[in-house]
Amino acid sequence: MFTEQIKNVVDSVEGSIGGLIMGLDGIALEHYVRPEREFDVNTVGMEFSFILTQVRKAGEILDIGGMNELMVKAEGMTLVIRMVTDDYFLAVILGANANAGKTRFLMRLAESKLRPEL
Repeated sequence: MFTEQIKNVVDSVEGSIGGLIMGLDGIALEHYVRPEREFDVNTVGMEFSFILTQVRKAGEILDIGGMNELMVKAEGMTLVIRMVTDDYFLAVILGANANAGKTRFLMRLAESKLRPEL
């Protein structure tokens, strides 16, 4: 179930690299990388799980509500993260020219299917 949802998002966006579902503890439940790409999505997820925890704490301190989404754009890639539950997130890694808006939309659709399973 998880791999199917990740694969659906990744394969539907031209220029995407891969994705994963991970807990804030840094443990991945499932991941998918396009066969023609070589990328360590687990390491990216582990590094950003710590950042997500810190952003969530900042939101609580500022009393602005929970975090829903985070996007990091670097020179060579874009990382889009969407919280699925309080403890799990879906992350998709995009190449430099991939469509982040379409990715965000597809991630919202996948979230509704993933949440009951988590």
